[in-house]
Formats: sequence, C-alpha cells, structure tokens
Amino acid sequence: MEFVLLLLTGGWNALLDYLSLHVLTCLVPAFFIAGALYALFPKEKILRYLGPNSPGYISYPMSVVAGLCLAVCSCTVLPLFSGIRRSGAGLGPAMVFLYTAPATNILAVIYTGRLIGVDFALARIILSISFAMIIGLSMSALFSEKSEKDGPSFEQALSSSESDIKTNWIWVFFGLLLVILLWGASSLITWEIKLIGLALLLVSLALLTRKILTRGQFVSWMKETWFFIRSIFPWLLIGVFAAGVLRVLIPEDFMTRYFGDSTLLSNLGAVLFGVVMYFPTLVEVPMARMFLDLGVGKGPLLAYLLADPVISLPSILVVRNIIGNKRLLWYVGIIIVCCTAAGMIYGAITN
Repeated sequence: MEFVLLLLTGGWNALLDYLSLHVLTCLVPAFFIAGALYALFPKEKILRYLGPNSPGYISYPMSVVAGLCLAVCSCTVLPLFSGIRRSGAGLGPAMVFLYTAPATNILAVIYTGRLIGVDFALARIILSISFAMIIGLSMSALFSEKSEKDGPSFEQALSSSESDIKTNWIWVFFGLLLVILLWGASSLITWEIKLIGLALLLVSLALLTRKILTRGQFVSWMKETWFFIRSIFPWLLIGVFAAGVLRVLIPEDFMTRYFGDSTLLSNLGAVLFGVVMYFPTLVEVPMARMFLDLGVGKGPLLAYLLADPVISLPSILVVRNIIGNKRLLWYVGIIIVCCTAAGMIYGAITN
C-alpha cells in the first residue's frame, strides 16, 4: 500500500508542477496559435501546393509549412497522408509532410523549448526539417512513380487561395500571438509586469481580431482551438502523471548507466525505444524531461525526441499498406540512421 501511495504521490507532484509552471503561460497561448493556423490556413488550401503540377521548390517547402500548422501524432497524420497521396501529391512531398507534421508542429516546438530548453527546440526543428527533406528527396529519386497530369495547375491553386486571407494584416496578427506567448512564458519578468503587459497585448489582439477577421473566421478559430485543447490536453495530463510515476519506478542509476553517454548503442537504443513506444502528440516532451532528470545524456535524449513522434508500430503498419514494403524499409531505416547520428553528433558537441 505504501508503494502504491508513493507512485501516486510521484504522479500527482509531477502534475502539480506541470499545471503551475507550463499550462497558463505556455500551452494556452500555443493552443490559440495552433487553432489560428489551422482555421486561417486550412489544410485543404495548403495541400493544394503539394499536387503533381506544383514545382519541387514549392511543393517541398510547402510540405514543411503544412507540418508546422498541424499538431498531430504519428498515427493521427496517417489519414491526412493517405488523403494527399490519393489526391495526387508526389511521393517526395507526401513523405516530407508525413515526417514533419508530428515532428515539427508549432505546439511541439514551443512545448519543447519551454519544458526542456531552447537549444533542444532549435535542434529539433532544424534537424527534423533536414531529415524530412533527405527522406523526401531520396525516396523521390529512388522510387519512380507515374506522373499524374490531372488536377489544377500551380497557378490556379495560387490564384484560388490568395483572396482568402488579408495578407497585409495576417502576419501582424500571428506576430502578436507569438509575442503574447513569449511574454507569458518569460521567466525574466516579474508577475506584476507580466500581467500588465499581457493585459495590454490582449486588448491589442482583441482590437486587431475585430478589424481583420470575419465572424465566421473568429468562430472557426475558437472551434479549432477548442479541438486542440480537448483532443490533446487530457492526454498530456495522463502523460505527465505517468512520467511522474515512472520517475519513482526507474532506479536512479539505470538511465545514467545505460543512456548517460552519447555512444552508438545508447543513441540507437533511445531511437528504437522511441520507435517501439507510442505516445499521443506532445506527450513525448514530458517523457523526455523525465528522462533528462533521471540522467539521460543530451545526445540520446535528442535521438529519442526526434524519433518518437514520427514513427511507431501502429503507424508503421498503416504506412506499409500505403507505400509498400520497399519504400517502408527505406523510410524507417533512414529515420533510424539519421536520428542515431544526430544524437551522437549533438552529444559530442554538448559534452
């Protein structure tokens, strides 16, 4: 009974720490940013640029942009991936989208920076985008496919979406949302100054929102924000609680002994753990924080963080049915190699 109480206490303490330090000042603004991205830049409009008639210098970067706008895990992204493939998206851009959506979405990057560190967040987004491009370009070069000629031209897709957003103001709008997030998450500002600044920023946001958004756009923004909150936040609470329990269960010297150094085996083991395990989107971040506190080296930790959101056993089985065995082996293999190498290099630099 005492052991069960100890486990529950560990989970509860982790949950209290998470709720008090990270929810109001970090996740709430991030949810609103993600909701605005999804509502004002609908995925259907973004995915138009991935069509077979879009030039590579447009389709590949747009695949990355699409991933940044969607806060999804390795399994949730599968219907979107299947849909864009069925609609005629090229193999390369489609694979870039498949990788970046769970790896580099805006919520994951912000949460990583807040909970683990800005250096990890920067390494995560830079390496994830680099790996996605390597995967997409290599698969496009190695595995030929028939060119699809139907569908709208790139010029038609561009002209059909330009009028949907007030370009002159939209960047100011998202910039203001980002300032609110950074201001609220800053640890260098006293609470009195922080609250005054947040009040002024929120009033400015309200005035700007009234000026540039229609009622329908505002309602859509709120709906998408609420969707992210109700679909992600409960899983985050469960994940944080589980991380607190695991912190009690795992011996203090276990992680340091096997994953404290940035060796080939420690990085490969961290990647394979991330591949085998499955966590809903963002839950990998508190898990990574827990591993760091238990003594995991920065190299293996980054290797795990790069691999875990991207592939899991359930997603591998589904992707196999969409792209076939040969393409799947290359996709999984290159992810394992890239993430392991990244962990070794990052560990060598930071140590």
